[in-house]
Amino acid sequence: MFPIKVAKKIWNAITALLVVICVVVAILLVGVRALGFGVYTVLSGSMEPTYHTGSIIYTKSVDPESIKAGDPITFVMNDQGLVGTHRVVSVDYEKGYYYTKGDANDTADGAPVLFENLLGKPVFSIPYMGYVADFVQNPPGTYIVVAGGCVLLLLIFMSDLVFGPDEKKKKKGEPQVDALPQEPDEPVQAQEEAPVEAPAQDEQE
Repeated sequence: MFPIKVAKKIWNAITALLVVICVVVAILLVGVRALGFGVYTVLSGSMEPTYHTGSIIYTKSVDPESIKAGDPITFVMNDQGLVGTHRVVSVDYEKGYYYTKGDANDTADGAPVLFENLLGKPVFSIPYMGYVADFVQNPPGTYIVVAGGCVLLLLIFMSDLVFGPDEKKKKKGEPQVDALPQEPDEPVQAQEEAPVEAPAQDEQE
């Protein structure tokens, strides 16, 4: 029979690993925004091999005039709010324009990018993380993630129900009984017995 203690340790290790994965994913998708990063998913291969399709790009806001030729930038491409990331090939500082081109494209973009449409400069990216973000943010992935979170909480709290509480918890829960002090035993006094005298025998003459 598989030892209960070992099974419980494996159970707890798996649930702890799942919790860590959920926390890391939450930080990468949401928590970094609190630090001022923009998070964008790469939907096309126009910036291959620098940014692969399905990657997530993390950007930081910068002064538009600090951008120079050769820098990748993330910007609003049109009135519909479509976001893109291309590399700057030249800058017109007087008119406030960037001229951009995708690394994988043969020609430059047809329209310049206004300074005011700059969202940020890419700082780093994580390959394939965009697929995770797209799955989490859109149904049915959103529902699956919520349901998975509820199941994970049940797994965490069901450990004691399935395998029983730990021995330490049992000991803490048991009422402590104070031992009554034992009275010392009184020494038994030995009574001295009178010496027994042998009966006097008549001496023979």
